[in-house]
Amino acid sequence: MPFNLEKFFEDIFKPADGEVVTVMYDLPHDGVTDGEAWQDRRQMAEDWRKRLASWADKWHIKVNPTVTYLATGSNNADLPSTAKMANQDVSMEDVLNGSTILIAMPQFSATAPLYPKAKSSDRLRVASMPGVAKFMEESGLSADYHQIGRICQKLEKIFNRANAAEVEFSTGHKCFFDLPLENKALVDDGILHPERAGTSDALSNLPAGEVFCVPNEDEDSKTNGELPQKIGGETVVYIVKNNRIVDVRGNGDEVETLRQKFSTDRGWQNIAEFAIGVNDKAKVTGIVLEDEKAGFHWAYGRSDHFGGQCGVAQFNSPESVVHQDVVYAKDSPIVCRRLDFIFADDTRHTLVVDGVLQL
Repeated sequence: MPFNLEKFFEDIFKPADGEVVTVMYDLPHDGVTDGEAWQDRRQMAEDWRKRLASWADKWHIKVNPTVTYLATGSNNADLPSTAKMANQDVSMEDVLNGSTILIAMPQFSATAPLYPKAKSSDRLRVASMPGVAKFMEESGLSADYHQIGRICQKLEKIFNRANAAEVEFSTGHKCFFDLPLENKALVDDGILHPERAGTSDALSNLPAGEVFCVPNEDEDSKTNGELPQKIGGETVVYIVKNNRIVDVRGNGDEVETLRQKFSTDRGWQNIAEFAIGVNDKAKVTGIVLEDEKAGFHWAYGRSDHFGGQCGVAQFNSPESVVHQDVVYAKDSPIVCRRLDFIFADDTRHTLVVDGVLQL
């Protein structure tokens, strides 16, 4: 069936009387180049806002004019302090404080700066949708989010029992992940009902559907191994020791640029996330927002928004802040051949085989 935004909004947010909805996106500017996909996303945001406003009386809610701000230029960098609403300058803080439902559809992810705000507010829930594309209305956004919630609950229990995981990739590379012992699993099931405001579930990356955690980031972390990534025609291999990327192996100008970045910026070196996506409608297209919901992935960079230790201060500059996911779902260039969770008694539970969740 075609995507039904009205039903989607009701299922995800369960809007209550008096709610204030804001749709927000970023804008290209000097040094941050525009593109067709970005233009299409801005149009998608305007279309969603207009349609939501047409149903405002039915739900007894207010839908604000669109909020725009100058793009940060990197994923998960802090947001600017000012924005525009109906062509008037506004404080970003006032926008967030004045909204109870925020739908962010930017080019550059704002999940990290929005997450603490959502967790600390008594009313705000955030749908963070960086890189969202119109076709996702018929793929990941159209999933059965109640079913996704049930799968996430099962997977969360396994995450919380395990103290490590070992992953083998279709390239033959392997990596061991040292997982924290307590309170590690976070769930993004897409549900943002009012009772989730002020909790760790007050923000969702839509399309949603994943369970994840921050690996042990201490200096004695046992996270070690080789993590491959396809960049263009090259297979790049990140060498990991004690949860840090200590070398980048591969050839080409792009690899050399990455090697320089990882060798000079402590924040980039951090292994920030270990995660499994469970959205059965998610398609692998190269857009991380939906790709990551299709299978196993990890990320480097910022982790403080998930409760980790790596924040803005660990990077060379605020402009250098990044949280970047690398995905190994069934249709990815490199696939997760096998993922085993390892428990305290050294027993194992295989959760992924050839990119497919075994649950």
